[in-house]
Amino acid sequence: MEAPRIISPEVMKLIVENLNSVVMLFDDAMHLLYINPVGEMLFGVSAPHLIGREAHELFNRAKLVQALGEALDSAHPFTERECEIEVNIEKVVNVDLTAIPLLEAEQPRALLVEMNPIDRQLRIAREENLLALNQATRSLVRNMAHEIKNPLGGIRGTAQLLERELVGEELKEFTGIIISEADRLQKLVDRMLGPNTLPHKEMLNIHEVLERVKQVVEMNLAEGISIGRDYDISLPELYADKDQLIQSFMNLVRNAVQALNGDGMITLCTRVLRQYTIGHVRHRHVAAIQIIDNGPGIPESLQEKIFFPMVTGHTGGTGLGLSISQSLINQHGGLIECSSQPGRTVFSVLLPISEENGDFHG
Repeated sequence: MEAPRIISPEVMKLIVENLNSVVMLFDDAMHLLYINPVGEMLFGVSAPHLIGREAHELFNRAKLVQALGEALDSAHPFTERECEIEVNIEKVVNVDLTAIPLLEAEQPRALLVEMNPIDRQLRIAREENLLALNQATRSLVRNMAHEIKNPLGGIRGTAQLLERELVGEELKEFTGIIISEADRLQKLVDRMLGPNTLPHKEMLNIHEVLERVKQVVEMNLAEGISIGRDYDISLPELYADKDQLIQSFMNLVRNAVQALNGDGMITLCTRVLRQYTIGHVRHRHVAAIQIIDNGPGIPESLQEKIFFPMVTGHTGGTGLGLSISQSLINQHGGLIECSSQPGRTVFSVLLPISEENGDFHG
């Protein structure tokens, strides 16, 4: 029987450097000895600039660094799921992290750390949940709206009949209030139901849509607010309903204007994303249109609910604008996402660039 071949150190290094997960090796004093190319990509810094750094410089999380040190001292490996790593001031990533002490005889102690970035999986799961919740909410709202419309029509009709029987104008004033309030509620219910027509799609330039929205909004814009552009001119035409996109982006931009309270900056940004998944569907190319403002941000308690009907952070608002925008974009196979912190709120509209749009080679 032929003896098994021993894999050379060069081959082992080649294997590690072609893994999809981050591999890091720390010495006894928790200084970095090795990091593979995927790790360089995660930190955005080349290996020579990372080697020798201490763990606390790389992870910027005291509890995690302490746990890594304890794993090495106790010789017990540990795993942390959905661990948040701040790799630099502007970038935070979620990873599944495993730390394995290496305690070979006659060899210095070392700690092997493996990290698998899971931001993509978390994003997909979040999007699927958002789509499912939006669909369930829209279904609930439609059922409630239809249940409201029937008695509302009866109230209005009865008030009209009563008005015909009344002689005094003072009494007719009361029936007039009933009728006008019933009409107001009818309009609110219609808005809750959202668009009731299928998209009329055609080839269009998304930048023309954004310029139209910008032009309309700027007509009544406070002096302290400005709207800038950051367009990717290589973005191909989209197969979409122009009026519905205008309505969606109008809601989003006006929402940003309200958030700035008379002073700040709004940026309209477009980019192309490649091999991108929306919900559970993977697309070769996706158009990402972002509405960015530098306002105070959305309260954390509202961030998970802002696309639900009747949820609003603005005094006097109906909370229907974002819900309607989400519904319109969903009809195009897309999705609206939101991320917010003080000084930067981003609404990202993701629209598939379908085969009807032609091949994109940018």
